[in-house]
Amino acid sequence: MITPILMLGAGRMGGAMVEGWLASAAFAGAELMIRDPQPGPAALAAEQAGAVLNPPDAELARARTVILAVKPQLWREAAAEAAPWLHASAVIVSIAAGVKSQDIGKAFGGRCVARVMPTTAAAIGQGTASLYADDPAALARAHALFEPLGAVVDLVDETLMHAATAVSGSAPAYLYAFIEALEGAGVAAGLAPRDARWLARSTLTGAAALLARSGEEPSELRRQVTSPGGTTEAALNVLLSDTGLPPLLREAVAAAVRRSKELGV
Repeated sequence: MITPILMLGAGRMGGAMVEGWLASAAFAGAELMIRDPQPGPAALAAEQAGAVLNPPDAELARARTVILAVKPQLWREAAAEAAPWLHASAVIVSIAAGVKSQDIGKAFGGRCVARVMPTTAAAIGQGTASLYADDPAALARAHALFEPLGAVVDLVDETLMHAATAVSGSAPAYLYAFIEALEGAGVAAGLAPRDARWLARSTLTGAAALLARSGEEPSELRRQVTSPGGTTEAALNVLLSDTGLPPLLREAVAAAVRRSKELGV
């Protein structure tokens, strides 16, 4: 039994999950309970759809799945408030970056735990979720929650969650930063800001859609649009240089991995 689902926190990521579930009809509003002291639009919309917003403590015993979706710095406080009221069979699913399953399980009275690193595209059913659990039932619970929201990847070792956070969980921001920079470069090259914005955004979203639909490797698609001696090759000579994207992304991912480890301390 998966529901009722108790959301501890419904900020940007938790809210995206709620939006995705309701949009896909994976779960009805009446199957959700949400605890958030400052509920945002997603939580308020879920309440309109039948979710229970900020239920009293005694009601928490109804939850069969608990989503720990607060900021990593607040997870212990959230666990301490909720754990005494939960049913013994409740499964904990954490999206708190860096926080180990063992620590979460202990804080929730020994209940079984799955860890997930999702992305906000879950709101439109195109999210990506990295999953880890050493308990098969907890892993199955995580699959049931996140398969309706997009792609899922099972990790064989919990320590890989740090890398998954850096490569997937944080990666939407990398893309948005790249688009910002490309728009700025277009303006610097003489384009009007509005034109630079539409050219950069539509081109990159189209390229991403082609990557998803074609099944081709990124390297092959890159070669297909790179004429020898042409403009694309000139730009790639900069982007793929010894000081270009490959070393920058390795450094960025390493920094995110380090921070993920720090958050779990």
